[in-house]
Amino acid sequence: MEKNTAQSSVAAIGIDLGKRFMQVHGVDAAGTAVLVRKLSRAQMESFFERLPPTQIGLEACASAHHWARLLLRQGHKVRLIPPAYVKAYVRRQKTDAADAAAVCEALTRPARRFLAVKSEAQQGALMLHRVRSLLVGQRTAAINALRGHMAEFGIVAPQGAHQAAGLVRIVADESDRRLCPEARAALRILCDELASAEARIAALDARIKAVHQADERSRRLATIPGIGPLSASALAASVADPAMFASGREFAAWLGLAPRQSSTGGKERLGRISKMGDRYLRSLLVVGAHAVLFHRKGHQDALRQWAGRLAGRKPFKLAAVALANKLARIAWAVMARGEVYRGTATIAA
Repeated sequence: MEKNTAQSSVAAIGIDLGKRFMQVHGVDAAGTAVLVRKLSRAQMESFFERLPPTQIGLEACASAHHWARLLLRQGHKVRLIPPAYVKAYVRRQKTDAADAAAVCEALTRPARRFLAVKSEAQQGALMLHRVRSLLVGQRTAAINALRGHMAEFGIVAPQGAHQAAGLVRIVADESDRRLCPEARAALRILCDELASAEARIAALDARIKAVHQADERSRRLATIPGIGPLSASALAASVADPAMFASGREFAAWLGLAPRQSSTGGKERLGRISKMGDRYLRSLLVVGAHAVLFHRKGHQDALRQWAGRLAGRKPFKLAAVALANKLARIAWAVMARGEVYRGTATIAA
């Protein structure tokens, strides 16, 4: 179905993205559907070039930032909508046409949260982090396999990834008769995989550090205790526009570091953290909070003093998560205000 768009001007368009085909749903100012089209990937650019500047909504999914950048260059006003906010507007059965209509409906609703469009540089920086995270997982799997296999021969190493070096030396030592030739041949392959993963992770760490040094906002984030080059570059690349959040508490809630609420009848009930949002950023902040709690001796700043008092009356991991929430709020303030961490002044604010 497609009506004459010359008579009925398109006020808003929702697009359901796909690998090969895109479904387009446009409405006029009254909310009446005036444009329903199925476009191939090759038709997308030329089709929207012919349209006057229009408000366009995209569901935040794979390739959404690429199409958003392309449409922005053509003069359109593009909004990225979280999938959870689109799902409520899907009518009955799920089809591409229904999804595009739901995106368009969500776009026109008031008080709707949108996501900022990331630049190619930001997406590239995040890709470094994602690949590094994948390699770290592969390294952990190789270490666990090496430990398990060598335990079958009575060879056990202390806990910790750095302790795997002792197991690698045993595999490489031909004079060590605790391993049979067949086991040694198999374990050499694991050791080679482990060495390869270590080298690749080190190369990615160097690249991430270079990205961090080149980004002024990332350098400012690194002034916060518990946030190093890895966390700072990930935060700077993930948060394209800090103004999308009204406050630091809203940013912490977006990361899933705020308590889940189940309140009714005027009674407030707060549970565990919601764990919504970006799991990778949340884990980096929690690990950084652990580091602050472990190494707070010799520091007199307000943040560490507050964390120490909290750790004295609460379980350690609960205190670490509370401190991660605090770090997220400080990180938002640093990004939104364009300042560096000021210790006591930041906590007081």
